[in-house]
Amino acid sequence: MESEQEKIWKIPVVDLFAGPGGLGEGFASLSRDYSNAVFDIVLSVEKDPVAHQTLELRSFFRKFPSDDVPEEYYQYLRQEISREILFEKYPQQATAARNEALHATLGSGDELNSRLDDRARNLCLHYGDRWVLIGGPPCQAYSMVGRARRTKIKEYSLEHDERTFLYREYLRILAEHQPAVFVMENVKGLLSSKINGKSVFKKILADLQCPSGPIRTAVGKTECQGAEYTIYSLALPFAELDPDGGRYAPSDFIIESEKYGIPQSRHRVILLGVKKGLIDSHPDTLQMEDSLWVRHVLEGLPPLRSGLSKEEDSHERWSAIILETLDRHWFNHGLRAKGIEELQDDIISAMAELEITELNRGGEFVKWPVTVRDDLAWWYLDERLGGACNHSTRGHMNSDLHRYLFAACFTQLYGQSPKILDFPTRLWPKHRSAESGNFDDRFKVQSGDQPSSTITSHISKDGHYYIHYDPVQCRSLTVREAARLQTFPDNYFFEGSRTQQYRQVGNAVPPLLARKIASIVRNIFKLAEEV
Repeated sequence: MESEQEKIWKIPVVDLFAGPGGLGEGFASLSRDYSNAVFDIVLSVEKDPVAHQTLELRSFFRKFPSDDVPEEYYQYLRQEISREILFEKYPQQATAARNEALHATLGSGDELNSRLDDRARNLCLHYGDRWVLIGGPPCQAYSMVGRARRTKIKEYSLEHDERTFLYREYLRILAEHQPAVFVMENVKGLLSSKINGKSVFKKILADLQCPSGPIRTAVGKTECQGAEYTIYSLALPFAELDPDGGRYAPSDFIIESEKYGIPQSRHRVILLGVKKGLIDSHPDTLQMEDSLWVRHVLEGLPPLRSGLSKEEDSHERWSAIILETLDRHWFNHGLRAKGIEELQDDIISAMAELEITELNRGGEFVKWPVTVRDDLAWWYLDERLGGACNHSTRGHMNSDLHRYLFAACFTQLYGQSPKILDFPTRLWPKHRSAESGNFDDRFKVQSGDQPSSTITSHISKDGHYYIHYDPVQCRSLTVREAARLQTFPDNYFFEGSRTQQYRQVGNAVPPLLARKIASIVRNIFKLAEEV
């Protein structure tokens, strides 16, 4: 572990609503080595016990220089030793990780507030305002999908949903401890949410600009009684704003991740707040990059078959179902495309060539010579791992296997995922609304030749919206594949059951995007030194 003298040169970061740590990981990774990183995660807070375990384990990993992570860490990821043995072997680092990752529910009472405030006051004592607050208050109350579901819930009101105002816990830390910079992330639905006819986003924006609230002066003017913040867009340079008004439109705060080298069409509101007077010029913005496709990050992972959920699972039975489906008249008639015969032959040949021990269902660790595109290896790969963790497949009903196989073949032939009406009628879901158009994307292939759809926590419920592009594998994405689309490094291990792992991945901020934001924040501190 580094000494206190080494540590003092890092910029401290407090991460609220941390989830499994995607946003914090991006900040902590801004260097070639965690031991000389630009930022130091001094506190991260998460209420979900399993996500907290993930957070704590990653904190433990970061307590070692990148080239000196102990072999026992990899043994744990390979399921060779327990977490208890790992932590007992390195008690100093384990204690530091426990002190960094706090399992707590923000807003749960004065005792927690006191603990947070003590840590923040200590930061201010040593660093003044030269530290960063990051985090994303739980977003379900703002989610457009969530709002659509809640229209069916009697007596639901947004103003009484406690999640709507959890950002106030974030706001309280800003008001009382006044860090130099903050980064807040939330769902795009925040921009259109209203309470009593008034925009939630405008209210949040006004609160963040003056966290302590306004006061009226003796001469009748309204002023901010504490620190004031300027809220910047990470997507739009200040020079491109309306020269008359100089104000951002709400949509200017949306970050479309696929434009910035992330293999996923993830659109989120991200606010960058800078204390007024810290700098005298506009911060940098994210730089656009060439699109990454699904294939770019998923190729090189161990190929796996799906499982059977309603009958005894075996490779032989699974193979028989796939081969029988390929031979069905309705399957071929539904595709009706030039090249279907060649595609079927390719699938059959590929299945015959793969050994049963290779095309299996995976597990918490799969030994395999994992690869990724050369220019991404620096971020994803860890040769010491020797395989892929969190890489097991779901079991599917036979009817869903038919749909997945059809959809993956359709996508290869037509270059896009089929809508429900493109499926043979015998593959339509068995409900009355199948023809309504409301379920057009009920079964969606993540095409290999474009960024993926947004990885959300719904992936924990079923995989219909996240079908692998390879017909041979005929399945939904694994946790590790979802994690790669979210840009988590391969040595980032997710604790808990597979369902809990999916939920953590879906709720996270892509670490590689967070790293790019961290670089902008670092430059703000450099500018501050020049003022």
